[in-house]
Amino acid sequence: MEGVELHSKMLHPSEMFWWQLHHAEFDVSEMSIASLMISTAQGKRDWVALPAFTMRRFFHTSIMVRRGSGIRRPRDLVGKRIGVPEYQQTWAVWSRGVLQDEFGLRPEQMTWFMERNDDRSHGAATGFTPPPGVDIRAVPPETDIGEMLLRGEIDATLLHLSRPNLVDRSRVDLHRAETIRSLFKDPTGEGRRYYEKIGIFPINHLVVVRRSLVEAHPWLPARLYAACVEARRLADAAGNDPFPCPAPYGNLANRNVLETLSRYVHEQGLTDRLVEPADLFASDLELGV
Repeated sequence: MEGVELHSKMLHPSEMFWWQLHHAEFDVSEMSIASLMISTAQGKRDWVALPAFTMRRFFHTSIMVRRGSGIRRPRDLVGKRIGVPEYQQTWAVWSRGVLQDEFGLRPEQMTWFMERNDDRSHGAATGFTPPPGVDIRAVPPETDIGEMLLRGEIDATLLHLSRPNLVDRSRVDLHRAETIRSLFKDPTGEGRRYYEKIGIFPINHLVVVRRSLVEAHPWLPARLYAACVEARRLADAAGNDPFPCPAPYGNLANRNVLETLSRYVHEQGLTDRLVEPADLFASDLELGV
């Protein structure tokens, strides 16, 4: 890339975000949007975001429940014990937001069990405390969400991260467990229903660059963004992008998605104000595609 020499390192996102939020280890990286919004609302300005979105999914369709828990549909989650790797992570924020908007469920109606303890959590770097009225309990360090679900100690989990990394402890493959099933009988169909009704394809991660570098080299965000767009073009040409049409890059093209996530982060008590997309992105990158 002209003017930039990149030295890359691959990490599981859980680890990458921990290093960035705690130690600002890398100049450019993928980043959790919810954590970035939380940090920005607190006045922390370490990072400038690029509107290159590296992960999307209909996150609420990943909810898994224990057979015999009495959970047959979303509203049956009321009063249940729900596992989550981290309460503030974007995947969980989207899932709770959709559960509230689409099915009328509030976080206060459930008991939450969080797997990441302080030494491994992203929230420890952003001063996370349980929002008022929300019961969040720590998963004991000698166990994890997957094992608790199999033993009937929790009833469901918003997501289950079992790929080995240094932050998440779960390792069991719940998809192979006969006692565990998806909350939605047809997760793909539920994702399609949501998209056709709401018109949102939720975003989880984006790219950030160290603000001090941007201040020293104002041309850097545009050049990095152009590289991301070119990488996306090459992936599309190779047929590696499963959702090329409803998943554009650009902050203008995704304004509704970003504003919806900002509303969820605020409504769920994780920020004291709405974070505007303009608060996150480089000021000269008002990009629509």
